[in-house]
Amino acid sequence: MNFQRYIIAGCFATLMLQGCKDFLDLQPRDELTETYTFTNYQNFKTYAWNFYEVFPGYAGATVNSEYNTDLFLNANPNGISDWIWQRMTIPAESEDYTNGYARIRNVNIMLANIDNATNLTEADRKHWRAVGLFFRAYNYYQLVNKFGGVPYIEKPLSDTDAELLNAPRAPRSQITDKLLEELQWAEANIKADGDGENTVDVHVVRAFISRFGVMEGAWRKYHQLGDPKPYFTASAAAAQKLMTSFPSLAPGYDDDFNSESLAGVQGILLYRRYEIGQVTHSLASLGRNSSGRWDLTKKAADMYLMRDGQTRWTSPQFQGDKSPFTEFRSRDRRLYFTTPPPYKVNTVHPSYDFTLTADPADREYIDTMQNISNEKRKTLPTLNWQGIVLRQEPHYVDYTLGQPFCVTYTGYRFSKFSNKIARIQNQDINDAPIFRMGEVLLNYAEAKYELGEFNQSIADATINKLRTRGAVAPLQVAAIPNDPQRDAAVEPLLWEIRRERAVELMGEGFRFDDLRRWKKMEYAMAQKLGRWIKKGTDVAADAKIPILNNATEGYIAYEGVPPGTWPEYYYLYPIPSNQRVLNPKLDQNTGWK
Repeated sequence: MNFQRYIIAGCFATLMLQGCKDFLDLQPRDELTETYTFTNYQNFKTYAWNFYEVFPGYAGATVNSEYNTDLFLNANPNGISDWIWQRMTIPAESEDYTNGYARIRNVNIMLANIDNATNLTEADRKHWRAVGLFFRAYNYYQLVNKFGGVPYIEKPLSDTDAELLNAPRAPRSQITDKLLEELQWAEANIKADGDGENTVDVHVVRAFISRFGVMEGAWRKYHQLGDPKPYFTASAAAAQKLMTSFPSLAPGYDDDFNSESLAGVQGILLYRRYEIGQVTHSLASLGRNSSGRWDLTKKAADMYLMRDGQTRWTSPQFQGDKSPFTEFRSRDRRLYFTTPPPYKVNTVHPSYDFTLTADPADREYIDTMQNISNEKRKTLPTLNWQGIVLRQEPHYVDYTLGQPFCVTYTGYRFSKFSNKIARIQNQDINDAPIFRMGEVLLNYAEAKYELGEFNQSIADATINKLRTRGAVAPLQVAAIPNDPQRDAAVEPLLWEIRRERAVELMGEGFRFDDLRRWKKMEYAMAQKLGRWIKKGTDVAADAKIPILNNATEGYIAYEGVPPGTWPEYYYLYPIPSNQRVLNPKLDQNTGWK
């Protein structure tokens, strides 16, 4: 089932509640249209499709959030992160804030009308209340995650309602306790299969509990805001039920992100469907043209393990990073699906054809990708949106060889969501996972560690399942490899759990929130670097690519060192100023001026 189709119907139902002009002289619009909208099961179902708009799918903003972390760089002039470079100001308005409350109001309207619907059975009432509580919790946690305590509204107030405009901020702990309680009620009362394929069902509720629990548990622990145990416990319990229901992952890592359809793909719990002529996205296209400048940093590439389960710093398999060909050899295959491996071919631009060079080394990863991918996904050579062959990877912004597309600053161009399915510019149709078991396994691993219950069997059920898809040796709890790059304040086992999370979820919009909840944003204050290159050999001697310390050989360094340390108050977003004008009881987050 394609929930995008029903978003249109849901939006229409919402518009009915906001605008039915023919009845303005008879009775209040909301009152009348609610009477006609919430009459039977199908009407509730149609109205609820509107709630699914909260899931972004393949939206550029999701990837853009990664720029605020240590693992991504914006390969554009003046593309530095305002968060990292401490240039954030208090906005007048914020869609993060206003859209959140608009969506919550729509959910509250439905919740307020459930008991008045005489054509619903008691089981139906519980189901729709569970659906409503799930979406309200999802939206409230987006607000709490960014702003901390916010006004908590449980009834349908308009944005001009005096009660809303005079509501003080509820404490974060009070809100999250309420959300956990309501999510667990939803889990117990929602229909097990939801409303059909690809809808919110008991598994989706559990997936969100696993995410919410580990996020809030870590925030409470590392920001010292109360007892984290109930949240880690809830996360682990929900994840464990899902691991029983969904014991297998899709065979390939790329299956999760570049399948034309995610229907029936193992480990996918909810997804956003795309289809030519109906709903498309442009995330894959942006990775192929000159606009999408998402790059991994050198630090991100270094996080991927060698096949023997050791780090690149300690493994005898690592052959050095002064050549991209040696750097990529014997690595976690997820690296190959996230940034293109190196190659060189002969082609006369612009051309759809190519020949192999006389050097057999240039085709090493062409053969590798032929073996582990397919022609609709990640085979090499790279093609642009028109199918024109790119001569080589890595392919630099300031050394394009006459091909100004598929370019990179760091040499690690982000291509995780890129494929060759449609080959139509800005009309990509690979489905986007919303909740998947890859994340759930990571939530479980982290929660069990924080509860002091992580052991080898849990490692085998979580991290080692994920490593299998990367062809990486399993984690042995009793023999964790030494990582000279480890944060000394983080225990080795937790470091490996967090490494796995970074690698598995690379570019999916989790890292900024993860660093914030772990209170580790200092990681992002280090200089962002790229590949090792030598001018006159890897690129022209006069190439404009900047190298660390202005050398002619070394790591690429487009960005400087960010100023100072991460400000404590930057862990929360500022409350928009216009909202504080409207509501004088809305205090600003400490530190923002």
